[in-house]
Formats: sequence, C-alpha cells, structure tokens
Amino acid sequence: MDIWSLPYTFEYEGRKVKYGIEGKGEPLVLVHGTPWSSFNLRHLIQALSSDYTVYYFDLLGYGESDKGDADVSLKVQNQLLDSLIDHWQLKLPYIVGHDFGGTTVLRNYLLNQRKYKKIVVIDPVALSPWGSPFFKHIEKHEAAFAGVPDFIHSAIVQAYIKTASYQPLSQEAIDGILRPWSGDEGKKAFYRQIAQANSMYTDEFQDKLSSFDVPTLILWGEEDQWIPVEQAHVLHSKIKDSKLVIVPESGHLVIEEKPEALVKEIREFFES
Repeated sequence: MDIWSLPYTFEYEGRKVKYGIEGKGEPLVLVHGTPWSSFNLRHLIQALSSDYTVYYFDLLGYGESDKGDADVSLKVQNQLLDSLIDHWQLKLPYIVGHDFGGTTVLRNYLLNQRKYKKIVVIDPVALSPWGSPFFKHIEKHEAAFAGVPDFIHSAIVQAYIKTASYQPLSQEAIDGILRPWSGDEGKKAFYRQIAQANSMYTDEFQDKLSSFDVPTLILWGEEDQWIPVEQAHVLHSKIKDSKLVIVPESGHLVIEEKPEALVKEIREFFES
C-alpha cells in the first residue's frame, strides 16, 4: 500500500491541519476518532466517494496535522470542524463521525449549532462517565510515558489498539495506525491526546441530546469492548427518532472490521 497522505493544508489559529477531498456529488464530511486518523476512514472514503464529495481531515494532534504541545482535547476539535466547514463553504452537508469523531460531530451540532442534512455516529464517545484506567494512568504520568524507549512505546500502542478490534487487524491497518505515533513527536502526541481526554466535554452536551431535530443514525460494533453496546441503546433512547443498527462480529474499530456493512447502512440512511 502507498503511504497514506493528505494533499491539502488548512491553517487553524496558526496550526497546520491536513485534509483531502474525493469524489463528486452532495457534500459528506468524515471525522475520525482516537487514536486513529483519516487513514482508518479510507474504506469509507473510497466507497462513498462514488456518490458523494467526501471531505476528510486529521484532527489536531493526529495523523499528519499539527502535533505540537498544545490543546488537542475535544474542546478544540468541534471548533476546528466548524472552521473547516466554513473554509470548504459547505451548506447542509451529510456528516459521519467515529469514536471521538462522533463526539466532535455531536459537540459541533449541539454547541456550535451547525446544521447538517443527516448525521451518522459510529461507536461515539457520547455518555459520561468514560475513560479507562489506562487513560487515567497516562493522565497522571504523561511525561514518563512520553519518555519510554521507542520499542516499548510501539508495543504499548499495538497492544492498546488491538483491544479495540473484535476481528484480527491486518498488518496494513496496524502499520497505518502506528505510523503517525512514531518518532519523538508522534510518541509525545500519542500520550498528550490521551492525557487531555476528559468527560467534561461530553457532560457539556448530554442534557441537549433530547433537542436533536436532524435525522440521525447510530452504528455500533456489537462486540465493542471500549464502549459497550448497552451505551448504544441509551444514546438511541436520548436522541428522538434516531435509528440504531448493531453491527455483528465487530468491535470498536468497526470501520476497519466491517466497512462494507457500514457503507451499506450509511447509503440506505442517506437515500431514505
């Protein structure tokens, strides 16, 4: 596989954000989560760009975007998304967000009051409390983790990402996930984004979920070990008239495990 690379650059408050645009048709924005990048959306981009103009990017602190020592929390990502949509001059696009990308979409819709034609969230981090013991440990010892030897860091990231998947991940997927987190800058960035994760950023919109007035599809990996499928049913009950589809034999990283199933559901939802 050629190394994944994004061709365009957007300056957001002095920080470099990389993005790509593929296909033709109505606008569709895709937003990745953590510790992923737009690379992990490649299957969705390829399939959906046959019918939509697909806009995708790397969140601040992720992928090819700026990994400097700055705010990469959920607090900044919805503001970035809002600025990118203005930059692209999109009016009422479709949008799909996975994991923290789903959180970013929810924050942008509910807090920035950005209008969308339809919203799809895939295994989103949406309901407090959340944050694993691993997250909490890194928050306390970020500097120590950022200083571990490269081979130990690589082993930590690989062990961590494998718990997100129910199906075995291909070596291509593992390499593509690891690449942005390699080297001194990538290593520091990996632990920084975990240390800055905080459920206060979902607390900010939880009481607003009942105000949804846009068609919404919730997709969830049935075997998700990071955010159990029970959360899907709770979120579904809070978003009025939302549609919930549970994807069997897949975990939190359903975008790598079952992209064909996701594309089928997304297409049907957009066209209905």
